[in-house]
Amino acid sequence: MSAAATGALPAPLVLVVMGVSGSGKTTVASMLAGRLGWVFAEGDDFHPPANIAKMHGGTPLDDDDRLPWLRAIAEQIDRWRAARENGIITCSALKRRYRAVIIGARPEVRLVYLKGDPEIVHRRMVARHGHFMPANLLRSQFDALEEPTQDERPIVVQVDLPPAQLVDRILAALTIPPSASNPPPPRAPR
Repeated sequence: MSAAATGALPAPLVLVVMGVSGSGKTTVASMLAGRLGWVFAEGDDFHPPANIAKMHGGTPLDDDDRLPWLRAIAEQIDRWRAARENGIITCSALKRRYRAVIIGARPEVRLVYLKGDPEIVHRRMVARHGHFMPANLLRSQFDALEEPTQDERPIVVQVDLPPAQLVDRILAALTIPPSASNPPPPRAPR
């Protein structure tokens, strides 16, 4: 029986926009949130200061570094779920075990994978300014990447298109009832 038939509210939908650094997660996720009127959170804001310092210094994060960050992202997702809010959050989510932490057994959380060619992504990283992740760490991201598999129900889009077209493709792949849109809220507080 559907949520509508029982009178229950539908579960909120949360999207995790994933990909290597420089794939366009923030740009695409914020545009997508704007189009849907959903809350947006930048996953990098959940990194502890030690992680940012490590990456800024040119050292890749290891699994122990990432675990508190992944748990903080999962907590944000659970806050949205508890408040019955739709949301979009970015996270590199490079490995399946990382995605298990942030998505796990939450069927209303969907993965959007921004898949990119290393050369295209590298050009983007070199062109951007003010980000703590240096371009010389990109290879470590691709080395660690375990692309999501069909059982993870990803929406996969190639990043060789302009961001607005990526958003259009993601929206076309989603089946969202009109009641799933929220009024446009501000960026999620941490």
